[in-house]
Amino acid sequence: MKIDGNAVRPGNVIEHQGRLWRAVKIQHTQPGKGGAYLQVEMKDIRDGTKLNERFRSSEKVEKVRLDQDEYQFLFEDGGLYTFMNNDTFEQISLGANVINEDQIPYLQDGMTVQIESYEDDPIGIKLPDTVVLEIIEADAVVKGQTASSSYKPALLENGVRIMVPPHIESGTRIVVNTEEGVYMERAKD
Repeated sequence: MKIDGNAVRPGNVIEHQGRLWRAVKIQHTQPGKGGAYLQVEMKDIRDGTKLNERFRSSEKVEKVRLDQDEYQFLFEDGGLYTFMNNDTFEQISLGANVINEDQIPYLQDGMTVQIESYEDDPIGIKLPDTVVLEIIEADAVVKGQTASSSYKPALLENGVRIMVPPHIESGTRIVVNTEEGVYMERAKD
């Protein structure tokens, strides 16, 4: 499906120079001279190489249509991550080359994910927007910090370090955004 060059969004998969690329970051630029363009940082789906490209609104870009199926994460064994299709109960194992390294710590047993595939070849997974995790270690609050803008480091049960508000203590369950790895709110459970 052809889209305008300025309609590319982060997460979109496009076909460019005969290869499949996932848009990672975008930036609209409007120079003093000449027309506006979209600066897109892309990552090759197959080998992970990066490419920065400029697209003008007059250019057409081929957006790839991906098949998305719901799978349940079962287990990890020797770098292979096994998922089960929720409809057919068929199992599939994906290597760390298909799963983004930032996503791996957020995989939880029984979690439902979307596996994206292109021409029946898995190319990535999409995690739920948020997960609930417990804080196992939180730094003490420094006296004199204003509560409005200060955050302190904390260690989650999955080994990831994030910044949390001062009132969050060790043992608290919080909601974490899986895409950016940031604190959202205290869990309501």
